[in-house]
Amino acid sequence: MKIILNGEPRDVAVQTLAALVDDAGFSERKIATAVNGDFVPAPARQDIELSEGDRIEIVSPMQGG
Repeated sequence: MKIILNGEPRDVAVQTLAALVDDAGFSERKIATAVNGDFVPAPARQDIELSEGDRIEIVSPMQGG
């Protein structure tokens, strides 16, 4: 299915937000996620089913000044 991940079109075979986080290589980081502009807490990611055209944001905090 086609989604938008961090502003870039992407074809994925995963079905859940948790699987996308893992597939995109973010599973070992502290991150924040949103689907279609709605924040999704970490414990809920496994329950969020992705759909064609969803806009997903995955961000990790950066340190520095």
